[in-house]
Amino acid sequence: MAGNGPTIIDLDAKRMKAMAAKDTATLEAVLADDLIYTHSSARLDTKRSLIDAMVKGTTVYTGIEASDVKAQDLGDTVVLTGIAQIKVVSGGTPNAFGVRFTDVYTRRNGSWQMVTWQSTRLPA
Repeated sequence: MAGNGPTIIDLDAKRMKAMAAKDTATLEAVLADDLIYTHSSARLDTKRSLIDAMVKGTTVYTGIEASDVKAQDLGDTVVLTGIAQIKVVSGGTPNAFGVRFTDVYTRRNGSWQMVTWQSTRLPA
């Protein structure tokens, strides 16, 4: 089914805004229970560990802005690629950097959820 790309690009922008706003209700809905989230530092998170770190304040996203996002529509799966500028406070240390990312959403029971995030830090 073609045409899912724009919907998923918008959903991912909503997810990024939810991370910066600590909107856990949106994240609970958008992130799959079996999420594999690979940070640019190579650290891995699950849905639970990602949300828990945000709630505890261990990892605080203060801004995530995507650009040059492209969608590869495979029917019930959409792969996004793009660039994101990330502002985060991790372990009390503020950091800002750019990443190139691959993000995978799949449709389950009629709803779209993010199942994979992989990012690579861009040169400074």
